[in-house]
Parts: sequence; C-alpha cells; structure tokens
Amino acid sequence: MQTTTEAPKRRALGKGLESLLPRVHAVAEPGSAESRDGRPREIPVNLIDRSPFQTRTRFDETQLQELATSIAATGVVQPILVRPLMGGQFQLIAGERRWLASKRAGRETIPAIVRQVSDEQAMEMTIVENLQRADLNPMEQARAFERLAREFQLTQEQMAKRTGKDRASVGNFLRLLKLPVEVQARVEEGVLSFGHARALLPLEDPETILKAAQKVTALSMSVRQTESYVQKILNPEPKQEGEQKEKMVDPNVREVQDSLQRALGLKVRIEDKKGRGRVIIEYGQLEEFDRLLERLQR
Repeated sequence: MQTTTEAPKRRALGKGLESLLPRVHAVAEPGSAESRDGRPREIPVNLIDRSPFQTRTRFDETQLQELATSIAATGVVQPILVRPLMGGQFQLIAGERRWLASKRAGRETIPAIVRQVSDEQAMEMTIVENLQRADLNPMEQARAFERLAREFQLTQEQMAKRTGKDRASVGNFLRLLKLPVEVQARVEEGVLSFGHARALLPLEDPETILKAAQKVTALSMSVRQTESYVQKILNPEPKQEGEQKEKMVDPNVREVQDSLQRALGLKVRIEDKKGRGRVIIEYGQLEEFDRLLERLQR
C-alpha cells in the first residue's frame, strides 16, 4: 500500500526538471517504486516505453549515431527519467534520445531515475523538458506551446515563466501554427527558417503564403529579402493603365513603414501629406492587439 504526502505548491520553471514538479514520495516496491533518495537505477531498456506525450518528432540521425557510439564506449553519463507502469514496465518522461542511442549501442540496461507522477504531471514534465532544449525545430516548439495552452489552459505569460522563454517568443512560435501545412513542413525540414516563416505571416491568406514560400525557397532568399518581398506583395506599386499614376510613397516613409512592420509583425500603412498624416496598424485578432499594446507601453 502506497502512502503520499501533500505536495507543496509548484514553483516557477527555468531551473530544469527538478524545479518543475515536487517529488511524490512512495513506499518502495520491487520493479515499480520511486528511486530511493533520487538515485538512478539500472533498468532494462526493453522494459521502457516511449512517452505518449512526446512532442519531439525528429532526431538528427548523425547525432544519434554519435551518441550511440559514445554510450557504447563510456556508458550513459546522465540518467533518464521514467515513471512506473503496471506489469513492471516503465514510461519515459525525459531522455528519449539517450534511450534510443542506448538501444542502438546494444546496451541491455540504462540508468534511470524513477518518479511516481500522474498522467498530467508526466505530460507537463515531458513537454517542458523538450522546450528547454535548444535543438527543437520551430514547429516542434510551436506545437509544444500549443499543447501546454490546450491541455493546461495556460496563458502565454504563464508558459513563458514555466519554460524560461520570453513572452513575445512564445507568441511568435504559436503564430507559426497559422501557416499552411505545406509551409509548416518546410520549416520543420529546415528548408525555411523561423525568420522566413515569421516574415511570411503578415500575408495571412494561405494560398498567398504558400506561393510566396515557394518563391522564397526557389530563389534562396535571405530573411531580409523575404521581408522586402512580402512588403511588395502587401503594398504593390500602383499600375498605369491610361489613368494618372497614383502618387508614389516617399522612399523615407516607405523605409519607416517597412521597419515598423518587421518590428511589430503586423501590417502597417503610413499616410503622409507634407509632413502630416497618420499611421495605420492592422491586426487580425485580439491576441495581436494585446501584443501590440504591450510593446507600445514598454
């Protein structure tokens, strides 16, 4: 029979998994108990299952093989984190790369710290551990943030505090999910960078974004070139078809307009007449409006 003590309130993240959730103490039972004193145990790799909460979808094959070679020679330096399941099995919480590399290296066991945690705790620990890594691709990060918001009803501010990220960065990653699926795939594959993806977002229309992404890829445009290309789509030069050509925008005004659009991530239009005029900032939803207010109030 297991006994538990009341867990203290959660602390803000940013110091690794140890600060994510309080440990739930339990009476030791063979094959399923929590690691005593937090010390790792050697667990057979074939008794460990992949986490169903894993948001990471891609592993660099070369890096995985290098890790497997290192593990075969010197062993696993940092233990993985698992939780016990029924029937003597365990489920990964953190350390999937080390687990996969150990299997590839032919190891029969792997050092692991066992924790008694709920499904909800395991999901949050897995997602946050992934977000604290530096090698996730932008789409994996975007989906991880989206899942935290959906599963735990967290605001962008709360997610920023829990993961040690900047609040604006959280918002920028979430905005990537508005891209067409085909464009998201190119970002995930590394064909388009986070900067390219962000530059395409002001276009809003999925078909326009897809066509622009295809051209950006075909011409190997830089992020800055992509930003300029997008602005030309948003603000096309007036056409002359027998009618008087509309007044051209002053180059200095256009430069400021483009700079504001890059900084705010929103469509900006400056109407200037002899030094007098107005600045029009367009937003598509309240979240973008809130983000704009935050920046203007700094």
